Amino acid sequence: MLQRFNINRLILAFVLTGLSLIFGMAGFTYIEHYGPVDAFYMTVTTVATVGFGEIHTFSEAGRLFVSFYILYNLVVVAYLVSVFSSFIFDGELRKIYRMIRTDQEIKRFSGHVIVCGFGRNGRRAYQELRASGARVVVIEANQELMKNITEGHTGEDYDGDGVPGGNIYTVFGDATTDLVLKQAGVERASALITSLPKDADNVFVALSARALNPRLKIIARASLKTSESKLLSAGADSVVMPDEIGGSHMAKLVVRPEVIRFLDLISGLSADKLRLEEMTFAQLRKDLHGRSIRELDVRSITGATIIGLRKADGSLLVSPGVDYVLAPGDVLLVLGSEEQIETFEVRFRQL
Repeated sequence: MLQRFNINRLILAFVLTGLSLIFGMAGFTYIEHYGPVDAFYMTVTTVATVGFGEIHTFSEAGRLFVSFYILYNLVVVAYLVSVFSSFIFDGELRKIYRMIRTDQEIKRFSGHVIVCGFGRNGRRAYQELRASGARVVVIEANQELMKNITEGHTGEDYDGDGVPGGNIYTVFGDATTDLVLKQAGVERASALITSLPKDADNVFVALSARALNPRLKIIARASLKTSESKLLSAGADSVVMPDEIGGSHMAKLVVRPEVIRFLDLISGLSADKLRLEEMTFAQLRKDLHGRSIRELDVRSITGATIIGLRKADGSLLVSPGVDYVLAPGDVLLVLGSEEQIETFEVRFRQL
């Protein structure tokens, strides 16, 4: 928002300068009966305070007009100089150029993910998405926060290069407004995550985003259980309550610690993490269509394990039988190490 404010200041400075020129020409034309060229000449020399002299001696009304006109332009020129000084010495021109370039790049995005709000949940979602190779656009109102993050002041790495900070495609503004959502390319996006602090704002984002893109997948954060139904009614596909998940996670560490440690391996919260991947029937190599799980022999070939299968009708099979034959619409859920999943992708995914 600060950069938008500075652009508005620059526009205001140009508007005031233009009005000053129009006002001066009108005064010299009406009071001293100058022609357009002479009126423009006198206006410019008066504003610039160069003192070349009058074309002819001013009348009493003309002298009063010029006196007040000079005082008015002292204020306008001082404001214009202050704005330009800020842009030149504070690097505002460079910031505006970077913002315009980012806007142009975002306009070329398609199938990307939008993250609304860059708090703890938003940052974690961004990192997971980028680690998965997704293209992400962030909507955040706090420009100072994004500056600290991208410059590495928080110590977090967002490029995966081991260096704190990183280049984050950001749209600054209020995510609840249609204009800002459109700037982030919501009409071309594949998914949106709204993790704003207030549930009411998340409801509004879900409602607006769904109206702008009916095919969009929307994941919303909620603090209160009562907000879940409102978010689903507003258009969210799924609702996540971090506080509830966190409390449940801590309790299960007491009663079922090994189960939670295993889940941490899958979720990437542990150092020796596992990877849970999915592959649809359409992504499977065509020569493998019509084969059973036994015939695919994923375990022997890759070391990874098929732990689940979602059928086309939406039902979920846990540890599906080896004689099950894959059908269109099915989705395989495969668990393994990073290397095992990469081998699975190479051997089984359609190129």
